[in-house]
Amino acid sequence: MKRNDVIKGNEISELYTFTLGGFPQKVLIEGKSRNLPIVITLHGGPGTPIPFSVGCRGLFPAFTNKFIMVYWDQLGCGINNHPIDGSFTIAAFVNMTADLIREVKQLFPENRIFLFSTSWGSILSAKVIEQEQVDGVAACGQIVRNVFFNDIVYHELEQSKLPKEKLAKIRSIRIEQITNKDMMLVSGSVRKYTYGNVNPNGKKAPMGSMIWGLLTSPDYRFRDFKAIMMNGCQGNLTLWKEILTLDLTDTLRNVKIPYLMVQGDTDIVATTEYVQEIVENSGNPRLQCRVVKNCGHEPTADMMDAVFHALDELTKE
Repeated sequence: MKRNDVIKGNEISELYTFTLGGFPQKVLIEGKSRNLPIVITLHGGPGTPIPFSVGCRGLFPAFTNKFIMVYWDQLGCGINNHPIDGSFTIAAFVNMTADLIREVKQLFPENRIFLFSTSWGSILSAKVIEQEQVDGVAACGQIVRNVFFNDIVYHELEQSKLPKEKLAKIRSIRIEQITNKDMMLVSGSVRKYTYGNVNPNGKKAPMGSMIWGLLTSPDYRFRDFKAIMMNGCQGNLTLWKEILTLDLTDTLRNVKIPYLMVQGDTDIVATTEYVQEIVENSGNPRLQCRVVKNCGHEPTADMMDAVFHALDELTKE
């Protein structure tokens, strides 16, 4: 079905402006019927609004036929580009997320509400449910603790072709003194020398059609498309220092709603081993984990299928 036909066939396909955390921000809401369960998307990054963004109107009929999708480019990127300086904290983005949930509840007071989060967004989903009630969460690449700097990452890099002097440099990095150059070194090394970020054996997501869809979006200007990658979040170390020292173990262990985490089997960014460990030791039936083969931190086509089935399962419970 063509994009325009998908849009015309949706009962709701509207661009809203909400004040979130004190900032006016644009949010796209789209679904086949107003009676469907709602899925609020929380993308990764900080500052990387893919695969779901405000520019995605009409691009994902498989999802909008089943759910009312709420696409939000978080402040600092995409259509909501804005300089993210040292005054912004994780708590500030959690509060924006809570504001968004409340706005959606006012628009759809009878609908059940679920969150779909990715990577950095999984921090927001884990924290926001402590202050705002939703019906369930599906998280892809759930961050738990010790992002990048842990024994699993060091071991994988040791077994790789990473030059020994670079490994020694990574081991010597102190988070309290970390620089952008340090972050580029460790993230670039994981991407280039391990399957932790991208697993080449997985079925690739259709990035070409997705990029073309964003370029031809009825809601994006070129500057919004450009701000998917080059945006106000670039160079911000304040958020990253928080992320690197974060530990969500207890938060996740004690969730009181269905919380389903979908992980890549070779993901060492949001370390899958940590996620499995929490699920096994929590004794909490609401906390579950599904592992997708041949997938690192970046979603493959199989990961997107697994996410769709996880949301479908959650909303039917």
